[in-house]
Amino acid sequence: MAALETSKLLDEELYSRQLYVLDLTAMQRIRRAKVLLSGLQGLGAEVAKNLVLMGVGSLTLHDPHPTCWSDLAAQFFLSEKDLERSRAEASQEPVAKLNGAVQVCVHTGDITEELLLDFQVPSLPHSPGEPGPFLFLSRAVVLALLITESTQVVVLTASKLEEQLRVGALCRKLGICFLVADTRGLVGQLFSDFGKDFTVQDPTEAEPLTAAIQHISQGSPGILTLRKEADARYFRDGDLVTFSGIEGMVELNGCDPRPIRVREDGTLEIGNTAIFSHYLRGGAVTEVKKSETVSHKPLDVALLQPRVVAQGPQEADRARCLHQAFRALHQFERLNGRLPQPWDPDDAEMVVGLARSLEPLKGTEGEPLEELLDEALVQRVALSSAGSLSPMAAMLGAVAAQEVLKAISRKFMPLDQWLYFDALDCLPEDGKPLPTPEDCAPRRCRYDGQIAVFGAGFQEKLGQQRYLVVGAGAIGCELLKGFALVGLGAGASGGVTVADMDHIERSNLSRQFLFRTQDVGRPKAEVAAEATHRLNSDLRVTPLTYALDRTTEHIYEDNFFSRVDGVAAALDSFRARHYVAARCTHYLKPLLEAGTQGTLGHASVFVPHVTEAYRAPASGLASEDATYPVCTLRHFPSAVEHTVQWARDEFEGLFCLSAETINRHHQELTSLAETDGPQELTLLEEVLGVLRERPQTWQDCVVWALGHWQRRFHYGIMQLLSRFPPDKVLEDGTLFWSDPKQCPEPLEFDASQDTHLLYVLAAANLYARMHGLPGSRDQTALRELLKLLPLPGPQPLAPSFPNDLDRAGASAEFGPEQLKKLHQVLEVWSGSPPLEPLKFEKSKRIVGQIIPAIATTTAAVAGLVGLELYKLVGGPRPRSAFRHSYLHLAENRFDCRVPCAPAIQKLHYLTWTWTCWNRLKVPAGQPEKTLELLLAHLHEQFGLRVTMLLHGKALLYSARWSPNKQAQRLALRVTELVQQVTGRMPKPGQRVLVLELSCEGEEEDTTFPPLHYELWQDSSPITRLYGALHPEPTVSTQ
Repeated sequence: MAALETSKLLDEELYSRQLYVLDLTAMQRIRRAKVLLSGLQGLGAEVAKNLVLMGVGSLTLHDPHPTCWSDLAAQFFLSEKDLERSRAEASQEPVAKLNGAVQVCVHTGDITEELLLDFQVPSLPHSPGEPGPFLFLSRAVVLALLITESTQVVVLTASKLEEQLRVGALCRKLGICFLVADTRGLVGQLFSDFGKDFTVQDPTEAEPLTAAIQHISQGSPGILTLRKEADARYFRDGDLVTFSGIEGMVELNGCDPRPIRVREDGTLEIGNTAIFSHYLRGGAVTEVKKSETVSHKPLDVALLQPRVVAQGPQEADRARCLHQAFRALHQFERLNGRLPQPWDPDDAEMVVGLARSLEPLKGTEGEPLEELLDEALVQRVALSSAGSLSPMAAMLGAVAAQEVLKAISRKFMPLDQWLYFDALDCLPEDGKPLPTPEDCAPRRCRYDGQIAVFGAGFQEKLGQQRYLVVGAGAIGCELLKGFALVGLGAGASGGVTVADMDHIERSNLSRQFLFRTQDVGRPKAEVAAEATHRLNSDLRVTPLTYALDRTTEHIYEDNFFSRVDGVAAALDSFRARHYVAARCTHYLKPLLEAGTQGTLGHASVFVPHVTEAYRAPASGLASEDATYPVCTLRHFPSAVEHTVQWARDEFEGLFCLSAETINRHHQELTSLAETDGPQELTLLEEVLGVLRERPQTWQDCVVWALGHWQRRFHYGIMQLLSRFPPDKVLEDGTLFWSDPKQCPEPLEFDASQDTHLLYVLAAANLYARMHGLPGSRDQTALRELLKLLPLPGPQPLAPSFPNDLDRAGASAEFGPEQLKKLHQVLEVWSGSPPLEPLKFEKSKRIVGQIIPAIATTTAAVAGLVGLELYKLVGGPRPRSAFRHSYLHLAENRFDCRVPCAPAIQKLHYLTWTWTCWNRLKVPAGQPEKTLELLLAHLHEQFGLRVTMLLHGKALLYSARWSPNKQAQRLALRVTELVQQVTGRMPKPGQRVLVLELSCEGEEEDTTFPPLHYELWQDSSPITRLYGALHPEPTVSTQ
């Protein structure tokens, strides 16, 4: 299919977030690609799901083996009704339903050279009896033609080594990219072979660097000096660059890529410029991404000379040991016709013996490696290798699918060549009892694959858990799928609650696994709950369609959190995560948290009294609250973010804030002199536009919209250029209009241009809706109407300023006479019904915060969260057992770290210390304590002399008050005091009042534990057990 046709057929709304990661060219290649996937157990299901969601052209499923009980622990396309059916045939229909644009078919025979040839060479149409279109072409030419048309990849999962070697050799012969993926219990393996010379056209996810130019010298080499705000440190020796917008030395504009060298002073050597024209001003230097060629070894060679992906020498040693463990497991299976039995010491010892007898590994150049086999590691792998775990399948399946995309799109560097991932830290630590063969024996139930690793007793614990999932977006859907497969909350007293206020949009379908086309418009929480229950009918999922924030604390209150064992946060903003984490800290609940951006992802765990609490990065919070100077948005945009914010402000100003202002003027009869300065008056002037009367018809709205187009894109730009002409020069000799500022040009309205017409159409419809008038979507009629309308003349325009300081310092441009005219017009408008402020929340969410997203990263972080869940459910674990995980799929970076311990705080005169997880508990008592008794209790019990007491932002007590004021407060009971100061009584069912303290002797960075003033005490068995494990209120004493 031609690229143009693919572009037209590509559903850009469906793949909108993915396009920000992969770009249009990569997506076109993906839509033409053909993938053969062999092996449909849990890992294969994950690969299939990700590829179909991401829109691969066609997917052929191959797995003739019958479904068995152990498959159901990780294979979400299968259920009990599919037992004994072929895995591939049973999976075909549910896989195909994920994306109607993907062709999903099944191959039932063996994988042969003929299959791969048929798979590689599609039958092109020709008349019966006539020779096929390739009859007279050589085999090499045929293959070359077809590879340029579409890309083929073969993926083997859960396959025997003999099959891997045979199919790998065939793929190598035919030039087909080849992948092997496998999981054995808590260990996973991935191998890539993209051939001897595979060209990666776009190796990194980063955008090309660009910087403004200050000066370029004539010489050999020419020296380029960057503007002060640019940073040469991001450029590297050997980078290729090109140039644009240069005046004078125009020979560089659009030149072929040139290599650079970064000098110590930050200037750049850019090659010979001696014969070029003299540099005058302006311009930008932009990085040109270089393609890279990768050379992979075939599987038979790579088995003995493995190149492993590792972050350091220790990780590389461990990866090579796991490599030997997998080789030994293959040999065990070949000798015995089966895998090792769960936790069978004899089978495990045999695997260790086989590993010892293997041919030693060699370095990448064939040199012998002197490495000792870690037999204890091999033994642990063997003991748990019979299991099939959903989190492991999710993690490895995501990475495998991303490698398929790399092969297809030639975007991002492929693995080189082996990746090993293990989560053996989920098993009991050294010295603790291990599962027994009896406890891990099959039960003929859907959890057999998981029981084989952790045992039936652990499975019962999982079933009794009660968890809250916050967010039912892409990560939330993956978490719920994983929770259903592992049986979290599927027991008699367990359950899962999912909270999300959002509704399903079409763009969600390429990443959010639980949703289908027919669900668009429905609440995410409700659909996710229904879909999760279908995955596991024993799991009760309760949907809540309310946000979890300060406005809903009456819903998510003390009693709600008392019934929750843990929280999993799948949120897309740091501010929302920060709030949920604060709730978990308040209620002492463990928090599982994950996030993604493009191919970057992380998964973290926060455990009361064990790890540090979640802290949102300051940079993340700042970026979400980032504002741009008004002058930058209106006159000097230089980044996509500026144009998006401008459009957002334009919408809110014209169709929301203006309506609210006019309605308020009508209701309160306020004078225009009382408005909030020139900005609000300018806004009113713009919303009135060329109309001096309130619109009555669709044509009136079109007239206003045409006038506003002229204001924005013609007269407004002419005014700007009259103040800042194109040739304006700054004091330092550089042009005012140089990077990042781009000199604009006034536009002449032309109804035959779609962008002009559609702007007027959209603006007129919004204006009509605000005024309660019918709109129109007839573009032909609008184009004819615009031919009849004269172009509006110049209108009063807001002054332009080079920066917001000048803007703020300028006096209002509205004199008394102009204010009078504006007031008269508003009086006429006020005689009509109120305007409708347009709250375009959907537009604000999608356009305001576009986060690149892709299904692979989402699935990977959800799998990592599932592994940490095992540790939380298994019982008290040391901090060393937990992991914060970080990954970058585009750059093959995988990093796991032990979380930090909570910081310990103390004061020199106190005998006790505390962390962020501690609180001072004081019962209200019967009768309730007065403030005076509370302060006395804090002094006697904890040695604290309170100087200030707050409830939220309300000041309840200060030692600096006068004695009379203190006496008035000290005599009140605490709840009476809170009511008097805040005007609010404690909510029904509220267990504690949270108070904050300042005390004598505290230092600047001291944060005292919150004071929990207990209105009533919880005596439930769970609370008593938790209190025994984590005693309060002394926290930690010395």
